[in-house]
Amino acid sequence: MQTEIIPLGTGAAIPVSDRHLPAMALIHDGHVLLFDCGEGTQFQLLRAGIKSLRIEAIFITHLHGDHYFGLLGLISTFTLLGRSTPLTLVGPAGIQTIMCAMPGFDQAHLPFELTYKELHEGFTREVVVETEAYTVEARPIEHRIQAVGYRFQERSRPGRLDPDRARALGVADVKDFARLKAGKPVKLGGGHVVRPEEVVGPERRGVSFAYVTDTRPCAGGVELARGADLLYHEATFTSELYERAIETGHSTAIEAATVAREAGARRLLLGHFSARYTDPSVFIEEARTVFQNTEVAEELKRYPI
Repeated sequence: MQTEIIPLGTGAAIPVSDRHLPAMALIHDGHVLLFDCGEGTQFQLLRAGIKSLRIEAIFITHLHGDHYFGLLGLISTFTLLGRSTPLTLVGPAGIQTIMCAMPGFDQAHLPFELTYKELHEGFTREVVVETEAYTVEARPIEHRIQAVGYRFQERSRPGRLDPDRARALGVADVKDFARLKAGKPVKLGGGHVVRPEEVVGPERRGVSFAYVTDTRPCAGGVELARGADLLYHEATFTSELYERAIETGHSTAIEAATVAREAGARRLLLGHFSARYTDPSVFIEEARTVFQNTEVAEELKRYPI
């Protein structure tokens, strides 16, 4: 079962010729989650070869336009395509009011069920999506307005079955192999019982991804990134514009790297770059002085987790 992310937009506030507004797709076993939806996200989905109708949930970090102005067009397209499967939209309080203010966007006019999950000022942590395969949790982060970060966590998976060991113990029926894999003992002829722990390895930890953008370094971001296999953290500026980062509620590359180190993340992917920077290598050079396993996010590149 593969999980991967695809940056669709790595810019900040102002689009430039080779950098789009914020959006990130996560694909898990064919299911698609979308984090932020800046203007132009539909075109980036097309370029990435992602079928937009497969999006099951959208997670908006905050209500600055560069992070959600693409929503209206995307949901309008869902309507034109006759979408029938439910969609969950998660974001700060106010997102439902904004969406429903547009004619035709209330539930009575949509051909699919649109469920809103709003996060109000003062919340500390909330699991906003939960399935048999994964959860997505939200925590507050620190920006000029209410902002939210998210963490995707795959559930732990059963250990690997050793078929040779199982056969040596007398297991032959394919259904019995499945029972052992599911953690159930198998009774063989003569009353002999083969237990799962005899032939199945230890439970495997699920993969994790943290999406932390438009924020100052903060406790919420650290907790979202705690032990994450991959952390996407904003690095709007380099350290020479540290005062500007404080003023605008953003982070520098070295601050993003410090969050990754403090959280014990395995990998760091930087994004949300100010339009004033044309060479992304400056972000890598700065961040790697603190956290070596750092990359700059490339739009439309697939990053397995």
